[in-house]
Amino acid sequence: MKRSSCRVSANSRRAWVSLTLMLSATMLLLSLIATARAQSAAPPAVGVKAISADKLANAPGSTLTAVVVTLPPGAKVPPHHHAGFVFAYVLSGTVRSQLNRGKITDYAVGQSWVEPPGTEHTLTANPGETTATLLAVFVAPDGATLTTFNK
Repeated sequence: MKRSSCRVSANSRRAWVSLTLMLSATMLLLSLIATARAQSAAPPAVGVKAISADKLANAPGSTLTAVVVTLPPGAKVPPHHHAGFVFAYVLSGTVRSQLNRGKITDYAVGQSWVEPPGTEHTLTANPGETTATLLAVFVAPDGATLTTFNK
């Protein structure tokens, strides 16, 4: 009798080990699949279209540059800062913005904000389900790199 219960016990242990190994392998496989999906799901591309760039006669050494930024649904821009002053005006959709790690604000069509020189733009995103566009007007030194992404 003792032998048969030992056999059952050994069989139970083998079954338990097999089940544990199968569950571990399944969890590992699911983890790898989730990681691969997360890495392959690139965020939507943000578009930037230059509208104009003109040197300012009344402010020697400065250029006024206007661009339209297009943010598809779910798009996010990495933290960055700009050369000079920036005036941003929402043309369509909703733009979520945060400056200098301060309050997060959603801007709707017709709303605007200003970024003084040295401002860190910690969040720019489109939280909506439709494309958002904004007009960004820079007044910066001639030849300056208008946008620099944080490292």
